[in-house]
Amino acid sequence: MNFLRFFATGLLLLPLLARAAELRVDARRGSDVYRTEALLERPDVRAITIPDDVAFRRTMHYRAVPLTALLPGIGLGDHLQFTALDGFVAEIPAAALLQRGGSEAWLAIDDPAHPWPALGGGQGGAGPFYVVWTRPRAGNISQEQWPYQLAAIRVLPAADVRFPAIRPADALPADSSIRRGFAVFQRTCFACHTLNGEGAATLGPDLNRPYSPTEYLRADLLRGFIRNPQSLRQWPQARMPAFDEKALPDADLDALLDYLRHMAGRRRAGEK
Repeated sequence: MNFLRFFATGLLLLPLLARAAELRVDARRGSDVYRTEALLERPDVRAITIPDDVAFRRTMHYRAVPLTALLPGIGLGDHLQFTALDGFVAEIPAAALLQRGGSEAWLAIDDPAHPWPALGGGQGGAGPFYVVWTRPRAGNISQEQWPYQLAAIRVLPAADVRFPAIRPADALPADSSIRRGFAVFQRTCFACHTLNGEGAATLGPDLNRPYSPTEYLRADLLRGFIRNPQSLRQWPQARMPAFDEKALPDADLDALLDYLRHMAGRRRAGEK
């Protein structure tokens, strides 16, 4: 009976496993679904080496396809949304992929014949697909722009168009620290969090409802928490990564906190 139950459970899991090895791409020229085996047989697949890989924190070797090859017709003004199986959602401007002489984005493919090792901290695996970058520093690519466990890519309007409640006040000058902080927020925080109830990510709590963290944490504790989440609450199961000065320079962190303080005053009337 135990064997039959195990066998039946395996049959039920097969469709889920098949879906996990598919990547859906909704681009300007329509929708495509790419399977692991088909991607590995493409003529443009390459063997690439990524020193200091963001997910594995060491040198990694991958079989990968240039990401732009899967996104025909995208332009500099387009915006890309990358959705992972765990609810992480990276918002990346297409310009980051199309820059010449800078960083280059690749879709790394987890080959079942040579699977990637497990991630640390009980996070499971990074597959079936993972966006990795060669020469990331040349394009100022942040650690939140390396989505793994990737399930879908969509070409969409920019995040601040789709989610107007995250925008700071229109009257702010172009060189405002708050506007700089808004850009930092979209690049780093918005992959896991919502704000004012808007956003696509599901990993972390809303950063302005019912309160902004700037309203209930001292500035030094909030800065320390962002730099090292375990410095405030020691919790082995915590998912929030640490943002050191390499990932988030002090000037960007200052601007991010300015933005969060500003947005604490931009909740809708009566919201807490």
